[in-house]
Amino acid sequence: MSLARTFIDVRPLRTSPVFRRLLIGRTVSVLGGFMTLVTVMYQVWDMTHSPVWSGAVGLAQALPLVCVGLFAGSWVDRGDRRRIFLVTTVGQAVCAALLAVQGFTGGVPVAGVLALVAAGSCFGAVGGPAAGVFVPRLLPKEQVAAGLALNHASGQVMMLLGPALGGLFLGWFGIGLCYLLDALSFGLAFYGAFGLPALPPEGEPSRAGLHGVLDGLRFLAGHRVVRGALVTDLAATVLAMPASLFPLINAERFDGNPRTLGLFMSAVAVGGMTATALSGSVTRLGRPGLVMLCGAGTWGTALALFGVTTSPWLGFALLMAAGAADALSVVSRGTIVQTRTPDALLGRVTAAEQIVGQAGPHLGNLRGGLVAGWTSGPTALITGGLLCVLAVTWVGTSTPELRDGRVTPDEG
Repeated sequence: MSLARTFIDVRPLRTSPVFRRLLIGRTVSVLGGFMTLVTVMYQVWDMTHSPVWSGAVGLAQALPLVCVGLFAGSWVDRGDRRRIFLVTTVGQAVCAALLAVQGFTGGVPVAGVLALVAAGSCFGAVGGPAAGVFVPRLLPKEQVAAGLALNHASGQVMMLLGPALGGLFLGWFGIGLCYLLDALSFGLAFYGAFGLPALPPEGEPSRAGLHGVLDGLRFLAGHRVVRGALVTDLAATVLAMPASLFPLINAERFDGNPRTLGLFMSAVAVGGMTATALSGSVTRLGRPGLVMLCGAGTWGTALALFGVTTSPWLGFALLMAAGAADALSVVSRGTIVQTRTPDALLGRVTAAEQIVGQAGPHLGNLRGGLVAGWTSGPTALITGGLLCVLAVTWVGTSTPELRDGRVTPDEG
C-alpha cells in the first residue's frame, strides 16, 4: 500500500461536489456551535456564579436530544430529509439570533437563556437524524467510511478551534457578536444542503407516532450487527469515559500542576485528530466491525494503563493512543450504522446513535465521578477501562457477524 493511501481518504471531496458543499457548511456550523457553547457557559456563570446553573447548560443541551430524538427519527423517516434539515437549520439559526439579541440588549433571565439553548437543541435533535442519511445517499458504498472520516476530522478540528476563538471573540467583542456569528454560520449549512435533491425514504415510510418509534427499536433489537455497534459505543463511553477524572488524577498523581492538566485535556483530541488524518488504510479496509471492536478495546486498555502510570509523559502518550483508538472506533461505528440500516429506518437508527453518542459520555463522566468518590481516581479509571475491555470482548465473541462483516472495499 502506498504512503498516500495511508492518509485520510479524500475521494468524496473530489468525486462529489454536493458532499464537498455539505462538508464546508457543516464545518463552519460546528465551529459556530462550539463558540456558542463557550459563550453560553461564560454568560450563565457571569449571571449566576453558580455551578448548578453552569451544569444546567449541559442538561439544556442533552435533555432535548434524548426526549425528542427517537420521535424525531420517526418523523424524519416519513418525509423529505432535505426539507426537514433545511427547516431545522433555519430554526437553529433563529434560536442563535435570539441569543444574540439578548446578548446585545441584556435583561433576559438565565432561565430564558437556557430555554433558547434547549430550543436550539430540539431543532438539532431533528436535524441530526435528517443529515444522517446524506452520506450513504450521496456517496458510493465504498466511500461512506471516507466521508464519515472527513466529517469526523472536521468536527475534531473545530472542537479545538471553536472554544479558543470563542474565548478570544468574547474578550474582544462581547457575547452578542459570538451568538450572531453562530447564527450566520447556519447560513452556510443551509447553502450546503439547499442544492440536494429531494431525499424521501427509500421503501415503506415510517408509521406515525409511537408505532414508528417502536418499529425502529424492534429493528435495533433484532439486527445483531447494528445493535452490537451501539452496545460497543455505550461500553466505551459509559464504562470508561475519563474526562471527569482528569482533575482528580492530576491532583492525586501530579501535584495538581495546571500544565499537566492542560496536556491531559488535549491529549485525547490530539490522538483523535492524528488517527483520523491517517485513516485512509483503515477506511479502505472494508472491515468496520473489526476496526470498531479493536478501537474500543484499545480505548479501554489505554485508559486502564493511564490509571496505573505515575509518569505524566507516559500518561500523555496513553491518552493520545486512547483518542486515536476512539476516533477510528467512532468512524467505524458510523459506517456500520449507515451501511447496514435500510434507508427507510435510517432516521430512527441515526437518532438512536445520536442519543448514545450524547448521553453515553455524560453517564460515563457521572459513573467515573461516583466511583472515584467511593474509592479513588486511579481505581475509577482502571476498573472502568477493564470493564470496557470485558464488555467489548463479550460483544465481539457473541457477535461474529460484527467482527467478520465487510463493507465492499474499493478495488481502485
